[in-house]
Amino acid sequence: MNKQLSVGLAVLALAASLTACGGGTGTAPTTAAPETTTASPATTAPATEGATVDLKTAESSAGNIVVDGKGMSVYYFTKDVKDSGKSNCTGECLVAWPPVITTSDTPKVEGVTGTVGTITTPDGKKQVTVNGMPVYLWEKDKAPGDVTGQGVGNVWYLVAPDGTMIK
Repeated sequence: MNKQLSVGLAVLALAASLTACGGGTGTAPTTAAPETTTASPATTAPATEGATVDLKTAESSAGNIVVDGKGMSVYYFTKDVKDSGKSNCTGECLVAWPPVITTSDTPKVEGVTGTVGTITTPDGKKQVTVNGMPVYLWEKDKAPGDVTGQGVGNVWYLVAPDGTMIK
């Protein structure tokens, strides 16, 4: 009986995490803490840490897009609010959609003409923003040029070099 209860709870937790990322019924994810200016030690490995360039552009099957310093596609989450200073992707959502992290207040870019900045994550890291919107990677993109996150849950979309959302 305890094993069945444990399995049932695990299934519910998985369903809740998918919903929070926009892959489920549309339940809104929890909100993060507002932007701050102090940084604290990292608790998870950021995807772009140590990259010379934080954002650049690359050609893909969806056209010219923004990618991180390693060439991985960058996405917007439509449940984020422009210029709010926070991300609405939290908890399990961040496992599937890790933020693009930088160590600089002024991220280094190549070819990106949108306005690039940062917000502070709840754990003190600097998440890159384009035109006031936080940007993310997708765990299922395995190689540069992959764009498998495009349109996921009708809330995740690629970023164009000028900062517009590619739908």
